[in-house]
Amino acid sequence: MEYEIHSDIKYGPLELVDAGRLADDCVDKWWNQSLCLVNDCVMRLGVFEGEFHWHKHDREDEFFFVLEGKLLLDFENQIIELQPRQGMLVPRGVAHRTRAMERTVVLMVEASTVVPTGD
Repeated sequence: MEYEIHSDIKYGPLELVDAGRLADDCVDKWWNQSLCLVNDCVMRLGVFEGEFHWHKHDREDEFFFVLEGKLLLDFENQIIELQPRQGMLVPRGVAHRTRAMERTVVLMVEASTVVPTGD
């Protein structure tokens, strides 16, 4: 699967972040956009449908918060399903894969040093 990952920071301080419009305008199956920096972290908006590859981040934690749809977080021994308004922190070093069987909109928070596709 192809991923559309945009690491450029779209919004600066005191700029309106219209995440709803960005998500609504997205036509890609697997897309994410860095929205803004908050201290040493980046806020990303993702629109997912399909599955991402297995990966891990050796130095950074990753937080997923579902806005719309359902997100599956696959781990070695379990699968967690996140519904709208639910989130989960994936600690650094933990192998995981994200999947969305339907169009799903997700807010992610992670260190600005993270490589979205994994280490």
